[in-house]
Amino acid sequence: MSFRPVALLTAACALLLSFPASAEVSVLTSIKPLQLIAAAIQDGEGTPDVLLPPGASPHSYSLRPSDIRRVRDAQLFYWVGPDLENFLPRVLESRKGPSVAVQDQAGMHLRKFADFSESNHPAHDEEHDDHDADHDDLGHDHDHRPGMIDAHLWLLPANAQVIAARMAEDLAIADPANASRYQANLKAFDERMETLDARLKQRIDPLKGKPFFVFHEAFDYFEEAYGLRHAGVFAVSADVQPGARHVAAMRTQLQKAGPSCIFSEPPIRPRLADTLSQGLPVRLAELDDLGVGVKVDAQGYENLLGNLADEFAGCLEKL
Repeated sequence: MSFRPVALLTAACALLLSFPASAEVSVLTSIKPLQLIAAAIQDGEGTPDVLLPPGASPHSYSLRPSDIRRVRDAQLFYWVGPDLENFLPRVLESRKGPSVAVQDQAGMHLRKFADFSESNHPAHDEEHDDHDADHDDLGHDHDHRPGMIDAHLWLLPANAQVIAARMAEDLAIADPANASRYQANLKAFDERMETLDARLKQRIDPLKGKPFFVFHEAFDYFEEAYGLRHAGVFAVSADVQPGARHVAAMRTQLQKAGPSCIFSEPPIRPRLADTLSQGLPVRLAELDDLGVGVKVDAQGYENLLGNLADEFAGCLEKL
Protein backbone atom coordinates (compact mmCIF):
# COMPACT_ATOMS: atom_id res chain seq x y z
CA MET A 1 0.00 0.00 0.00
CA SER A 2 1.11 3.57 -0.57
CA PHE A 3 0.42 6.55 1.67
CA ARG A 4 1.06 10.22 1.04
CA PRO A 5 4.03 11.39 3.19
CA VAL A 6 2.12 14.18 4.95
CA ALA A 7 -0.80 11.91 5.82
CA LEU A 8 1.52 9.19 7.08
CA LEU A 9 3.53 11.65 9.19
CA THR A 10 0.34 13.05 10.70
CA ALA A 11 -0.92 9.56 11.53
CA ALA A 12 2.44 8.62 13.04
CA CYS A 13 2.50 11.69 15.27
CA ALA A 14 -1.05 11.01 16.46
CA LEU A 15 -0.16 7.43 17.30
CA LEU A 16 3.03 8.32 19.16
CA LEU A 17 1.20 10.86 21.29
CA SER A 18 -1.49 8.31 22.12
CA PHE A 19 0.67 5.60 23.65
CA PRO A 20 2.80 5.15 26.74
CA ALA A 21 6.49 4.45 26.11
CA SER A 22 6.47 0.73 26.95
CA ALA A 23 3.19 -1.12 27.39
CA GLU A 24 1.08 -3.62 25.52
CA VAL A 25 -0.88 -1.72 22.89
CA SER A 26 -4.61 -1.95 23.59
CA VAL A 27 -6.40 -2.80 20.36
CA LEU A 28 -10.19 -2.82 20.11
CA THR A 29 -12.17 -3.88 17.05
CA SER A 30 -15.87 -3.50 16.37
CA ILE A 31 -16.50 -7.07 15.21
CA LYS A 32 -14.84 -10.42 15.73
CA PRO A 33 -13.49 -10.95 12.18
CA LEU A 34 -11.37 -7.80 12.59
CA GLN A 35 -10.31 -9.02 16.04
CA LEU A 36 -9.12 -12.28 14.47
CA ILE A 37 -7.00 -10.41 11.92
CA ALA A 38 -5.57 -8.18 14.67
CA ALA A 39 -4.77 -11.26 16.78
CA ALA A 40 -2.59 -12.61 13.96
CA ILE A 41 -0.59 -9.37 13.79
CA GLN A 42 -0.38 -8.74 17.54
CA ASP A 43 0.49 -12.37 18.30
CA GLY A 44 3.11 -12.57 21.04
CA GLU A 45 2.80 -8.90 21.99
CA GLY A 46 -0.80 -8.62 23.12
CA THR A 47 -4.38 -9.76 22.59
CA PRO A 48 -6.94 -7.53 20.85
CA ASP A 49 -10.40 -7.03 22.31
CA VAL A 50 -13.75 -6.86 20.51
CA LEU A 51 -16.70 -4.55 21.06
CA LEU A 52 -19.72 -6.60 19.98
CA PRO A 53 -20.61 -9.67 22.07
CA PRO A 54 -21.05 -13.08 20.39
CA GLY A 55 -24.17 -13.28 18.25
CA ALA A 56 -24.79 -9.51 18.17
CA SER A 57 -25.55 -8.00 14.78
CA PRO A 58 -23.28 -5.16 13.62
CA HIS A 59 -26.25 -3.85 11.65
CA SER A 60 -28.36 -3.06 14.70
CA TYR A 61 -26.28 -3.14 17.88
CA SER A 62 -27.13 -0.71 20.68
CA LEU A 63 -24.10 0.55 22.60
CA ARG A 64 -24.13 0.41 26.38
CA PRO A 65 -22.35 3.05 28.53
CA SER A 66 -19.58 0.52 29.21
CA ASP A 67 -19.15 0.00 25.45
CA ILE A 68 -18.79 3.73 24.91
CA ARG A 69 -16.06 3.86 27.56
CA ARG A 70 -14.21 0.98 25.90
CA VAL A 71 -14.32 2.74 22.54
CA ARG A 72 -13.11 5.97 24.13
CA ASP A 73 -10.25 4.34 26.06
CA ALA A 74 -8.83 1.98 23.42
CA GLN A 75 -5.51 3.08 21.97
CA LEU A 76 -6.23 1.68 18.52
CA PHE A 77 -9.77 1.13 17.24
CA TYR A 78 -10.72 -0.64 14.01
CA TRP A 79 -14.16 -0.85 12.45
CA VAL A 80 -15.50 -1.60 8.97
CA GLY A 81 -17.20 1.76 8.41
CA PRO A 82 -20.57 3.51 8.47
CA ASP A 83 -21.99 1.12 5.86
CA LEU A 84 -21.90 -1.62 8.50
CA GLU A 85 -21.70 -0.18 12.04
CA ASN A 86 -23.95 2.85 11.64
CA PHE A 87 -24.19 3.16 15.44
CA LEU A 88 -20.52 4.15 15.76
CA PRO A 89 -19.82 7.49 13.98
CA ARG A 90 -21.24 9.69 16.75
CA VAL A 91 -19.39 7.78 19.44
CA LEU A 92 -16.11 8.01 17.55
CA GLU A 93 -16.31 11.81 17.53
CA SER A 94 -15.27 11.78 21.20
CA ARG A 95 -12.24 9.52 20.67
CA LYS A 96 -8.79 11.05 21.00
CA GLY A 97 -6.88 8.06 19.63
CA PRO A 98 -6.90 6.82 16.03
CA SER A 99 -10.05 5.20 14.62
CA VAL A 100 -9.52 3.26 11.41
CA ALA A 101 -12.45 2.52 9.08
CA VAL A 102 -10.99 -0.35 7.10
CA GLN A 103 -13.36 0.14 4.16
CA ASP A 104 -11.52 3.40 3.43
CA GLN A 105 -8.07 1.83 3.18
CA ALA A 106 -6.18 2.01 -0.11
CA GLY A 107 -6.18 -1.33 -1.90
CA MET A 108 -9.50 -2.57 -0.54
CA HIS A 109 -11.76 -4.33 -3.03
CA LEU A 110 -15.31 -3.08 -2.39
CA ARG A 111 -18.49 -4.51 -3.86
CA LYS A 112 -21.83 -2.76 -4.14
CA PHE A 113 -25.23 -4.35 -3.84
CA ALA A 114 -26.75 -4.76 -7.28
CA ASP A 115 -30.19 -3.74 -8.43
CA PHE A 116 -32.29 -6.86 -7.98
CA SER A 117 -33.61 -6.47 -11.53
CA GLU A 118 -30.06 -6.72 -12.88
CA SER A 119 -28.79 -9.61 -10.76
CA ASN A 120 -29.59 -13.24 -10.25
CA HIS A 121 -31.96 -12.86 -7.30
CA PRO A 122 -35.00 -14.96 -8.24
CA ALA A 123 -36.27 -14.80 -4.68
CA HIS A 124 -36.77 -11.07 -5.25
CA ASP A 125 -37.57 -11.13 -8.96
CA GLU A 126 -40.77 -13.14 -8.62
CA GLU A 127 -42.78 -10.04 -7.67
CA HIS A 128 -40.30 -7.36 -8.66
CA ASP A 129 -42.94 -5.01 -10.03
CA ASP A 130 -45.31 -5.51 -7.13
CA HIS A 131 -44.57 -2.87 -4.49
CA ASP A 132 -46.93 -4.16 -1.81
CA ALA A 133 -45.93 -4.40 1.84
CA ASP A 134 -44.89 -8.03 1.59
CA HIS A 135 -42.40 -7.32 -1.19
CA ASP A 136 -40.91 -4.32 0.56
CA ASP A 137 -40.41 -6.30 3.74
CA LEU A 138 -38.48 -8.95 1.83
CA GLY A 139 -36.75 -6.79 -0.74
CA HIS A 140 -34.26 -5.08 1.51
CA ASP A 141 -31.87 -6.82 3.87
CA HIS A 142 -30.95 -4.27 6.56
CA ASP A 143 -29.41 -1.46 4.48
CA HIS A 144 -28.57 -3.65 1.50
CA ARG A 145 -30.06 -1.26 -1.03
CA PRO A 146 -28.87 -1.18 -4.64
CA GLY A 147 -25.72 0.91 -5.03
CA MET A 148 -24.73 0.74 -1.35
CA ILE A 149 -21.36 -0.69 -0.38
CA ASP A 150 -21.45 -4.33 0.65
CA ALA A 151 -19.65 -3.99 3.98
CA HIS A 152 -19.06 -7.72 4.56
CA LEU A 153 -15.62 -7.11 3.09
CA TRP A 154 -13.66 -9.25 5.55
CA LEU A 155 -14.77 -12.40 3.70
CA LEU A 156 -12.41 -11.66 0.81
CA PRO A 157 -8.92 -12.95 1.72
CA ALA A 158 -7.18 -10.16 -0.21
CA ASN A 159 -9.07 -7.57 1.85
CA ALA A 160 -7.97 -9.26 5.06
CA GLN A 161 -4.37 -8.91 3.92
CA VAL A 162 -4.85 -5.17 3.30
CA ILE A 163 -6.36 -4.79 6.79
CA ALA A 164 -3.53 -6.81 8.35
CA ALA A 165 -0.91 -4.61 6.65
CA ARG A 166 -2.54 -1.46 8.05
CA MET A 167 -2.65 -2.97 11.53
CA ALA A 168 1.02 -3.95 11.33
CA GLU A 169 1.96 -0.38 10.35
CA ASP A 170 -0.07 1.13 13.18
CA LEU A 171 1.32 -1.27 15.78
CA ALA A 172 4.89 -0.67 14.62
CA ILE A 173 4.41 3.08 15.08
CA ALA A 174 2.74 2.64 18.46
CA ASP A 175 5.29 0.10 19.70
CA PRO A 176 8.59 0.65 17.84
CA ALA A 177 10.49 -1.77 20.07
CA ASN A 178 8.43 -4.63 18.63
CA ALA A 179 8.08 -3.36 15.08
CA SER A 180 10.03 -6.29 13.68
CA ARG A 181 7.71 -8.73 15.44
CA TYR A 182 4.62 -7.16 13.88
CA GLN A 183 6.19 -7.25 10.43
CA ALA A 184 7.19 -10.89 10.93
CA ASN A 185 3.63 -11.70 12.00
CA LEU A 186 2.31 -9.94 8.90
CA LYS A 187 4.63 -11.94 6.65
CA ALA A 188 3.55 -15.19 8.31
CA PHE A 189 -0.11 -14.20 7.94
CA ASP A 190 0.32 -13.48 4.22
CA GLU A 191 2.05 -16.82 3.68
CA ARG A 192 -0.69 -18.71 5.52
CA MET A 193 -3.32 -16.87 3.50
CA GLU A 194 -1.74 -17.95 0.21
CA THR A 195 -1.74 -21.57 1.38
CA LEU A 196 -5.32 -21.34 2.65
CA ASP A 197 -6.57 -19.71 -0.55
CA ALA A 198 -5.20 -22.55 -2.67
CA ARG A 199 -6.75 -25.15 -0.35
CA LEU A 200 -10.18 -23.50 -0.36
CA LYS A 201 -10.22 -23.20 -4.14
CA GLN A 202 -9.52 -26.90 -4.44
CA ARG A 203 -12.25 -27.72 -1.89
CA ILE A 204 -14.93 -25.51 -3.37
CA ASP A 205 -14.27 -25.91 -7.10
CA PRO A 206 -16.43 -29.07 -7.42
CA LEU A 207 -19.36 -27.22 -5.80
CA LYS A 208 -19.67 -24.50 -8.45
CA GLY A 209 -23.13 -24.34 -9.99
CA LYS A 210 -24.93 -26.13 -7.16
CA PRO A 211 -27.98 -24.07 -6.11
CA PHE A 212 -28.26 -22.44 -2.71
CA PHE A 213 -30.25 -19.66 -1.10
CA VAL A 214 -29.36 -17.34 1.79
CA PHE A 215 -31.35 -15.34 4.32
CA HIS A 216 -28.76 -12.58 4.48
CA GLU A 217 -26.75 -11.28 1.54
CA ALA A 218 -23.50 -11.38 3.45
CA PHE A 219 -21.37 -13.83 1.48
CA ASP A 220 -20.85 -12.18 -1.91
CA TYR A 221 -17.14 -11.50 -1.27
CA PHE A 222 -16.51 -15.14 -0.38
CA GLU A 223 -18.61 -16.29 -3.32
CA GLU A 224 -16.64 -14.03 -5.66
CA ALA A 225 -13.32 -15.36 -4.39
CA TYR A 226 -14.27 -19.02 -4.88
CA GLY A 227 -16.67 -19.06 -7.80
CA LEU A 228 -19.94 -19.62 -5.96
CA ARG A 229 -23.20 -17.77 -6.62
CA HIS A 230 -26.36 -17.81 -4.55
CA ALA A 231 -29.59 -18.47 -6.45
CA GLY A 232 -31.63 -16.12 -4.30
CA VAL A 233 -31.89 -14.10 -1.11
CA PHE A 234 -34.77 -14.64 1.30
CA ALA A 235 -34.23 -11.32 3.08
CA VAL A 236 -36.74 -11.26 5.90
CA SER A 237 -37.66 -8.55 8.35
CA ALA A 238 -37.13 -9.33 12.01
CA ASP A 239 -40.34 -7.50 12.90
CA VAL A 240 -42.75 -8.32 10.07
CA GLN A 241 -43.43 -11.83 8.83
CA PRO A 242 -43.85 -12.23 5.06
CA GLY A 243 -47.33 -12.68 3.69
CA ALA A 244 -48.65 -15.99 2.36
CA ARG A 245 -48.35 -14.84 -1.26
CA HIS A 246 -44.67 -14.10 -0.95
CA VAL A 247 -43.95 -17.32 0.94
CA ALA A 248 -45.62 -19.16 -1.96
CA ALA A 249 -43.43 -17.25 -4.44
CA MET A 250 -40.28 -18.26 -2.53
CA ARG A 251 -41.38 -21.90 -2.44
CA THR A 252 -41.87 -21.70 -6.20
CA GLN A 253 -38.24 -20.62 -6.56
CA LEU A 254 -37.12 -23.57 -4.45
CA GLN A 255 -39.23 -25.97 -6.48
CA LYS A 256 -37.64 -24.69 -9.69
CA ALA A 257 -34.16 -25.04 -8.22
CA GLY A 258 -34.63 -28.70 -7.30
CA PRO A 259 -32.28 -30.14 -4.65
CA SER A 260 -30.69 -27.15 -2.98
CA CYS A 261 -29.44 -25.67 0.30
CA ILE A 262 -30.86 -22.83 2.38
CA PHE A 263 -28.26 -21.16 4.59
CA SER A 264 -29.09 -19.11 7.67
CA GLU A 265 -26.68 -17.67 10.23
CA PRO A 266 -26.15 -18.60 13.87
CA PRO A 267 -27.35 -18.36 16.53
CA ILE A 268 -31.01 -18.44 15.37
CA ARG A 269 -32.48 -20.14 12.32
CA PRO A 270 -35.50 -18.25 10.93
CA ARG A 271 -38.76 -20.15 11.38
CA LEU A 272 -39.44 -19.36 7.75
CA ALA A 273 -36.71 -21.84 6.77
CA ASP A 274 -38.81 -24.78 7.93
CA THR A 275 -41.93 -23.42 6.23
CA LEU A 276 -40.14 -22.92 2.92
CA SER A 277 -38.41 -26.29 2.89
CA GLN A 278 -41.29 -28.49 4.06
CA GLY A 279 -41.84 -31.32 1.58
CA LEU A 280 -39.09 -30.12 -0.77
CA PRO A 281 -35.63 -31.63 -1.48
CA VAL A 282 -34.00 -28.79 0.43
CA ARG A 283 -31.29 -29.00 3.07
CA LEU A 284 -31.00 -26.44 5.88
CA ALA A 285 -27.57 -25.36 7.13
CA GLU A 286 -25.71 -22.43 8.69
CA LEU A 287 -22.96 -20.07 7.53
CA ASP A 288 -21.03 -18.27 10.27
CA ASP A 289 -19.68 -15.10 8.64
CA LEU A 290 -18.74 -13.52 12.00
CA GLY A 291 -16.73 -16.43 13.37
CA VAL A 292 -18.90 -16.81 16.46
CA GLY A 293 -17.39 -20.15 17.39
CA VAL A 294 -13.80 -19.41 16.33
CA LYS A 295 -11.01 -19.20 18.92
CA VAL A 296 -9.16 -15.87 19.03
CA ASP A 297 -5.56 -16.65 18.17
CA ALA A 298 -3.03 -16.18 15.37
CA GLN A 299 -4.85 -18.68 13.13
CA GLY A 300 -8.35 -17.47 13.97
CA TYR A 301 -9.05 -15.67 10.72
CA GLU A 302 -7.96 -18.65 8.61
CA ASN A 303 -10.23 -20.83 10.73
CA LEU A 304 -13.16 -18.48 10.06
CA LEU A 305 -12.71 -18.86 6.29
CA GLY A 306 -11.95 -22.58 6.54
CA ASN A 307 -15.09 -23.17 8.60
CA LEU A 308 -17.13 -21.19 6.09
CA ALA A 309 -15.84 -23.37 3.25
CA ASP A 310 -16.65 -26.48 5.29
CA GLU A 311 -20.17 -25.20 5.97
CA PHE A 312 -20.79 -24.57 2.27
CA ALA A 313 -19.33 -27.92 1.29
CA GLY A 314 -21.04 -29.83 4.10
CA CYS A 315 -24.42 -29.04 2.54
CA LEU A 316 -23.70 -28.64 -1.17
CA GLU A 317 -21.72 -31.89 -1.41
CA LYS A 318 -24.86 -33.82 -0.37
CA LEU A 319 -27.06 -32.47 -3.17
